[in-house]
Amino acid sequence: MEKNNLALAEEITTSIPEKVERQKAKVFNIQSEIKKENKVEKAIYIGIKRIIDVISSLVGMVLLVPATIAIYIARKVLKEDDGPIFYTQLRIGKNGKQFKLYKFRSMCMNADEKLAEYLEKNEEAANEFKKYKKLKHDPRITKLGNVLRKTSLDEMPQFINVLKGDMSLVGPRPYLCREKEEIPKEYYNEIIQVRPGITGYWQVNGRSNTTYEERMNMELYYVDNCSLWLDIKIFFKTFIAVFKKEGAI
Repeated sequence: MEKNNLALAEEITTSIPEKVERQKAKVFNIQSEIKKENKVEKAIYIGIKRIIDVISSLVGMVLLVPATIAIYIARKVLKEDDGPIFYTQLRIGKNGKQFKLYKFRSMCMNADEKLAEYLEKNEEAANEFKKYKKLKHDPRITKLGNVLRKTSLDEMPQFINVLKGDMSLVGPRPYLCREKEEIPKEYYNEIIQVRPGITGYWQVNGRSNTTYEERMNMELYYVDNCSLWLDIKIFFKTFIAVFKKEGAI
Protein backbone atom coordinates (compact mmCIF):
# COMPACT_ATOMS: atom_id res chain seq x y z
CA MET A 1 0.00 0.00 0.00
CA GLU A 2 2.79 2.34 0.96
CA LYS A 3 4.52 1.56 -2.33
CA ASN A 4 1.40 2.46 -4.26
CA ASN A 5 1.09 5.76 -2.38
CA LEU A 6 4.73 6.58 -3.03
CA ALA A 7 4.32 5.81 -6.73
CA LEU A 8 1.23 8.00 -6.91
CA ALA A 9 2.97 10.85 -5.10
CA GLU A 10 5.95 10.56 -7.43
CA GLU A 11 3.66 10.62 -10.49
CA ILE A 12 1.86 13.72 -9.21
CA THR A 13 5.15 15.44 -8.40
CA THR A 14 6.43 14.69 -11.90
CA SER A 15 3.25 15.77 -13.73
CA ILE A 16 2.86 19.16 -12.01
CA PRO A 17 5.97 20.77 -13.58
CA GLU A 18 4.97 19.36 -16.97
CA LYS A 19 1.51 20.91 -16.69
CA VAL A 20 3.02 24.23 -15.63
CA GLU A 21 5.36 24.18 -18.60
CA ARG A 22 2.51 23.36 -20.99
CA GLN A 23 0.46 26.20 -19.51
CA LYS A 24 3.40 28.59 -19.92
CA ALA A 25 3.76 27.52 -23.55
CA LYS A 26 0.06 28.17 -24.18
CA VAL A 27 0.29 31.64 -22.61
CA PHE A 28 3.40 32.43 -24.67
CA ASN A 29 1.67 31.35 -27.89
CA ILE A 30 -1.38 33.47 -27.09
CA GLN A 31 0.82 36.50 -26.33
CA SER A 32 2.71 35.98 -29.60
CA GLU A 33 -0.55 35.88 -31.55
CA ILE A 34 -1.78 39.06 -29.86
CA LYS A 35 1.51 40.82 -30.69
CA LYS A 36 1.23 39.74 -34.32
CA GLU A 37 -2.35 41.03 -34.52
CA ASN A 38 -1.32 44.34 -32.91
CA LYS A 39 1.54 44.74 -35.39
CA VAL A 40 -0.81 44.14 -38.32
CA GLU A 41 -3.39 46.60 -36.93
CA LYS A 42 -0.67 49.18 -36.33
CA ALA A 43 0.71 48.75 -39.86
CA ILE A 44 -2.78 49.20 -41.34
CA TYR A 45 -3.36 52.29 -39.17
CA ILE A 46 -0.03 53.86 -40.17
CA GLY A 47 -0.70 53.13 -43.86
CA ILE A 48 -4.20 54.65 -43.84
CA LYS A 49 -2.96 57.62 -41.84
CA ARG A 50 -0.20 58.32 -44.36
CA ILE A 51 -2.68 58.22 -47.25
CA ILE A 52 -4.90 60.72 -45.41
CA ASP A 53 -1.85 62.89 -44.69
CA VAL A 54 -0.82 63.03 -48.35
CA ILE A 55 -4.33 63.86 -49.60
CA SER A 56 -4.94 66.52 -46.93
CA SER A 57 -1.50 68.10 -47.47
CA LEU A 58 -2.11 68.38 -51.24
CA VAL A 59 -5.42 70.16 -50.55
CA GLY A 60 -3.65 72.34 -47.99
CA MET A 61 -0.93 73.27 -50.48
CA VAL A 62 -3.57 74.51 -52.93
CA LEU A 63 -5.09 76.70 -50.19
CA LEU A 64 -1.64 77.88 -49.16
CA VAL A 65 -1.17 79.88 -52.39
CA PRO A 66 -4.08 82.35 -51.93
CA ALA A 67 -3.36 82.52 -48.17
CA THR A 68 0.24 83.59 -48.87
CA ILE A 69 -0.92 86.28 -51.32
CA ALA A 70 -3.50 87.60 -48.81
CA ILE A 71 -0.90 87.76 -46.02
CA TYR A 72 1.57 89.55 -48.29
CA ILE A 73 -1.04 92.20 -49.13
CA ALA A 74 -2.09 92.54 -45.46
CA ARG A 75 1.52 93.14 -44.41
CA LYS A 76 1.87 95.91 -46.98
CA VAL A 77 -1.38 97.54 -45.86
CA LEU A 78 -0.39 97.37 -42.17
CA LYS A 79 3.14 98.54 -43.05
CA GLU A 80 4.80 95.81 -41.02
CA ASP A 81 8.52 95.04 -41.32
CA ASP A 82 9.91 93.76 -44.61
CA GLY A 83 11.14 90.46 -43.23
CA PRO A 84 10.29 87.11 -44.86
CA ILE A 85 6.67 85.90 -44.92
CA PHE A 86 7.72 82.39 -43.97
CA TYR A 87 9.56 81.38 -40.82
CA THR A 88 11.59 78.19 -40.40
CA GLN A 89 12.74 76.57 -37.20
CA LEU A 90 14.41 73.27 -36.29
CA ARG A 91 12.09 70.95 -34.36
CA ILE A 92 12.26 67.41 -32.97
CA GLY A 93 10.57 64.82 -35.18
CA LYS A 94 9.97 61.07 -35.12
CA ASN A 95 12.80 59.03 -33.58
CA GLY A 96 14.42 62.28 -32.44
CA LYS A 97 15.32 63.35 -35.97
CA GLN A 98 15.46 67.13 -36.40
CA PHE A 99 13.57 68.76 -39.24
CA LYS A 100 12.88 72.26 -40.53
CA LEU A 101 9.34 73.34 -39.60
CA TYR A 102 7.55 75.96 -41.73
CA LYS A 103 5.18 78.65 -40.46
CA PHE A 104 3.89 82.04 -41.51
CA ARG A 105 6.03 84.50 -39.57
CA SER A 106 4.02 86.03 -36.73
CA MET A 107 6.85 87.66 -34.76
CA CYS A 108 9.16 90.61 -35.26
CA MET A 109 12.60 90.03 -36.77
CA ASN A 110 14.61 90.33 -33.52
CA ALA A 111 12.19 88.10 -31.55
CA ASP A 112 14.74 86.23 -29.40
CA GLU A 113 16.53 89.37 -28.28
CA LYS A 114 13.25 91.12 -27.55
CA LEU A 115 12.00 88.17 -25.46
CA ALA A 116 15.22 87.93 -23.43
CA GLU A 117 15.10 91.67 -22.70
CA TYR A 118 11.40 91.52 -21.75
CA LEU A 119 11.79 88.54 -19.39
CA GLU A 120 14.81 90.11 -17.74
CA LYS A 121 12.80 93.22 -16.86
CA ASN A 122 9.52 91.44 -16.00
CA GLU A 123 9.72 88.79 -13.26
CA GLU A 124 6.02 87.87 -13.51
CA ALA A 125 6.32 87.27 -17.24
CA ALA A 126 9.50 85.23 -16.67
CA ASN A 127 7.62 82.93 -14.25
CA GLU A 128 4.72 82.63 -16.71
CA PHE A 129 7.09 81.67 -19.54
CA LYS A 130 8.86 79.12 -17.34
CA LYS A 131 5.54 77.43 -16.49
CA TYR A 132 3.75 77.57 -19.85
CA LYS A 133 6.57 78.20 -22.37
CA LYS A 134 4.29 80.92 -23.75
CA LEU A 135 3.15 84.43 -22.85
CA LYS A 136 -0.41 85.76 -22.99
CA HIS A 137 0.96 89.19 -23.85
CA ASP A 138 3.96 88.37 -26.00
CA PRO A 139 5.87 91.52 -27.10
CA ARG A 140 7.37 89.64 -30.07
CA ILE A 141 4.08 89.11 -31.91
CA THR A 142 3.09 91.60 -34.63
CA LYS A 143 -0.47 92.87 -35.22
CA LEU A 144 -0.95 90.60 -38.21
CA GLY A 145 0.83 87.80 -36.35
CA ASN A 146 -1.70 88.05 -33.55
CA VAL A 147 -4.54 87.45 -36.03
CA LEU A 148 -2.68 84.53 -37.63
CA ARG A 149 -2.12 82.90 -34.25
CA LYS A 150 -5.67 83.41 -33.00
CA THR A 151 -7.00 81.70 -36.13
CA SER A 152 -4.11 79.17 -36.30
CA LEU A 153 -3.45 80.27 -39.90
CA ASP A 154 0.25 80.59 -39.05
CA GLU A 155 0.38 76.77 -39.08
CA MET A 156 -0.77 76.41 -42.72
CA PRO A 157 2.75 76.08 -44.23
CA GLN A 158 3.18 72.90 -42.20
CA PHE A 159 1.23 71.10 -44.91
CA ILE A 160 4.63 71.16 -46.65
CA ASN A 161 6.08 69.24 -43.70
CA VAL A 162 3.21 66.73 -43.84
CA LEU A 163 3.76 66.12 -47.55
CA LYS A 164 7.48 65.64 -46.97
CA GLY A 165 6.76 63.11 -44.22
CA ASP A 166 8.28 65.17 -41.39
CA MET A 167 4.86 65.57 -39.76
CA SER A 168 1.37 64.16 -39.77
CA LEU A 169 -2.00 65.91 -39.78
CA VAL A 170 -2.63 64.67 -36.22
CA GLY A 171 0.03 63.99 -33.60
CA PRO A 172 1.94 65.57 -30.70
CA ARG A 173 3.12 69.10 -31.43
CA PRO A 174 6.80 69.13 -32.42
CA TYR A 175 9.03 70.28 -29.59
CA LEU A 176 11.80 72.83 -29.95
CA CYS A 177 15.31 71.37 -30.03
CA ARG A 178 16.28 73.35 -26.93
CA GLU A 179 13.36 71.78 -25.03
CA LYS A 180 14.92 68.30 -25.22
CA GLU A 181 16.95 69.00 -22.08
CA GLU A 182 13.79 70.01 -20.19
CA ILE A 183 11.73 66.93 -21.11
CA PRO A 184 12.07 63.91 -18.77
CA LYS A 185 13.71 61.00 -20.61
CA GLU A 186 10.71 58.68 -20.17
CA TYR A 187 8.42 61.34 -21.76
CA TYR A 188 10.85 62.05 -24.58
CA ASN A 189 11.37 58.40 -25.55
CA GLU A 190 7.61 57.87 -25.82
CA ILE A 191 6.73 61.10 -27.65
CA ILE A 192 9.26 60.59 -30.45
CA GLN A 193 7.71 57.21 -31.35
CA VAL A 194 5.21 58.94 -33.66
CA ARG A 195 5.32 61.78 -36.19
CA PRO A 196 4.48 65.20 -34.71
CA GLY A 197 1.26 66.77 -35.97
CA ILE A 198 -0.25 70.07 -37.12
CA THR A 199 -3.02 69.45 -34.61
CA GLY A 200 -3.27 67.02 -31.73
CA TYR A 201 -4.81 65.93 -28.46
CA TRP A 202 -3.17 68.79 -26.56
CA GLN A 203 -4.37 71.48 -28.99
CA VAL A 204 -8.02 70.48 -28.67
CA ASN A 205 -7.88 70.05 -24.88
CA GLY A 206 -6.61 73.36 -23.59
CA ARG A 207 -3.54 74.25 -25.62
CA SER A 208 -1.96 77.37 -24.11
CA ASN A 209 -4.31 77.23 -21.10
CA THR A 210 -2.40 74.18 -19.84
CA THR A 211 0.95 73.93 -18.11
CA TYR A 212 3.98 72.42 -19.83
CA GLU A 213 3.69 69.27 -17.69
CA GLU A 214 -0.02 68.91 -18.55
CA ARG A 215 0.87 69.22 -22.22
CA MET A 216 3.38 66.37 -21.97
CA ASN A 217 0.86 64.15 -20.17
CA MET A 218 -1.76 64.81 -22.85
CA GLU A 219 0.68 63.99 -25.63
CA LEU A 220 1.75 60.81 -23.86
CA TYR A 221 -1.91 59.82 -23.70
CA TYR A 222 -2.17 60.28 -27.47
CA VAL A 223 0.96 58.21 -28.16
CA ASP A 224 -0.35 55.37 -25.97
CA ASN A 225 -3.87 55.46 -27.43
CA CYS A 226 -3.49 56.70 -31.01
CA SER A 227 -5.96 55.20 -33.46
CA LEU A 228 -7.83 56.22 -36.60
CA TRP A 229 -10.96 56.93 -34.55
CA LEU A 230 -9.06 59.16 -32.09
CA ASP A 231 -7.43 61.03 -35.00
CA ILE A 232 -10.86 61.65 -36.58
CA LYS A 233 -12.23 63.03 -33.28
CA ILE A 234 -9.20 65.31 -32.86
CA PHE A 235 -9.49 66.51 -36.45
CA PHE A 236 -13.10 67.65 -36.05
CA LYS A 237 -12.54 69.04 -32.54
CA THR A 238 -9.77 71.21 -34.05
CA PHE A 239 -12.33 73.21 -36.06
CA ILE A 240 -14.36 73.83 -32.90
CA ALA A 241 -11.25 74.91 -30.96
CA VAL A 242 -10.15 77.27 -33.77
CA PHE A 243 -13.65 78.74 -34.10
CA LYS A 244 -13.87 79.35 -30.35
CA LYS A 245 -10.20 80.43 -30.24
CA GLU A 246 -9.71 78.11 -27.27
CA GLY A 247 -6.19 78.30 -25.84
CA ALA A 248 -4.90 80.34 -28.76
CA ILE A 249 -2.14 82.84 -28.05
